Amino acid sequence: MANFDLTHQLMAQRLKALGHPGRLSIVRAVVQGPVEGTPAGDIQTQLGMPGSTLSHHLADLAEAGLLVATRQGTTIRYAACFDQLRALTDYLWQDCCGGGCRDPHCL
Repeated sequence: MANFDLTHQLMAQRLKALGHPGRLSIVRAVVQGPVEGTPAGDIQTQLGMPGSTLSHHLADLAEAGLLVATRQGTTIRYAACFDQLRALTDYLWQDCCGGGCRDPHCL
């Protein structure tokens, strides 16, 4: 098996977390919500997901560093870790085409 560096392993963990349709839907809902975070109950209502399933997916996304939870009284809000999401997409495009691509569709 290949010996991958820690950055590669971390990015793979984050991609794996996003690789489930439910978790991807959660991230999209949170990103589209208020910057201070979206209450878990609002996410559940919006997506129609059972509470236990939502809780499991939220924990996976937080563990991957893509969401952060903050408690406000009895409400838990989930906010996107925009810097981590950006780092993930930047990692995918890093050194695209060896830096020499002239294709206008290339980043």
